Amino acid sequence: MKTLRNILAVLIGLTIGSLINGAIISISSAVIAPPSGVDIKTYEGLKSGLHLLEPKHFIFPFLAHAMGTFMGAISATIIAATNKLKFAMFIGILFLMAGIANVMLLPAPIWFNISDLILAYIPTAFFAFKLANKNK
Repeated sequence: MKTLRNILAVLIGLTIGSLINGAIISISSAVIAPPSGVDIKTYEGLKSGLHLLEPKHFIFPFLAHAMGTFMGAISATIIAATNKLKFAMFIGILFLMAGIANVMLLPAPIWFNISDLILAYIPTAFFAFKLANKNK
């Protein structure tokens, strides 16, 4: 039974984290409009217009990565039957791997790539674990 709960912790953590990430990204252009002519809805459009984005356009991607990881890790921590820290950090590592893939695929500014990879994944997963276990 513990094994099943631990497997569910990972699956649900990844699902919730991915949904949160996607939801934040999907509303980003409604809050901070992209430059005229830049289509951020497609990979090709984003890649070709990335050089036109200002620092303000990277707020929502960072929030999406951090909050997706946070919500996925906190979900995994709550659901996991054993080794809660390991499951929270596993979610953080999986999202970090996706972040690394993004860095390799999209020519974002180096300042964003560094801050995103260092701050958005592992620290938020650890903070989620600490918050979920605050009263324990």
